Amino acid sequence: MKPLIGIVARVEYPGGTHKLVINDEYRRKLISRGADVTMILPHGLIDYGDVASKDQTPITPDEEASIIRQINQCDGILMPGGFKTNNFDLFIMDYCIRNDIPCFGICLGMQILSFYKKEEIANDKNETEINHCVEDVDYVHEVTLDTNSKLYSIIGEEKFMVNSRHNYHAKDNPLFDNVAYAPDGILEAIEMKDKKFIIGVQWHPEKLDDENSNKIFDYFIDTCKN
Repeated sequence: MKPLIGIVARVEYPGGTHKLVINDEYRRKLISRGADVTMILPHGLIDYGDVASKDQTPITPDEEASIIRQINQCDGILMPGGFKTNNFDLFIMDYCIRNDIPCFGICLGMQILSFYKKEEIANDKNETEINHCVEDVDYVHEVTLDTNSKLYSIIGEEKFMVNSRHNYHAKDNPLFDNVAYAPDGILEAIEMKDKKFIIGVQWHPEKLDDENSNKIFDYFIDTCKN
């Protein structure tokens, strides 16, 4: 049976209206590698496009119960890229880590993972010689993987090229292993080795049809199956 992967909804602003959506590239990548897909939606009544992250109150027990029901129907969770961290993102991240539910964070999704048990929910702005926000270019810079990492055991290469579409990057979190860096020192991947699959990458493997990207998705989906 195919595993069911829940993709966390992101806010978009087409035509001035606010929509909660999933990017179709994530859906197609997961389906092409052998998974079924659903969307994880918040239960709150606030307009997540209007209310700033810092002004969002903690989600209620009723909202928590709704999200838990959605997560528990899934075999794993994908936390995609985006522009804003919402209160439900933090709850989903915390619930997945505490319950060892496979969770793959991409770009903003990696940054959300890095907030685990932190008091400050903030990232650092990219201010280096590398432009890390380059749209629609397959390979922007190299990353170097820690050869003792789970991610290295999946990919099998220490150095390889990736795309890059972010203006901010994650700060260190001592609860995670930092396992990949760009040449300018920006953190590119984090993981929890004692969990089934809690891995975040700063690049966008869903946009690449190469062997390394497919290996990550295949391992994630196989973990969800088991």
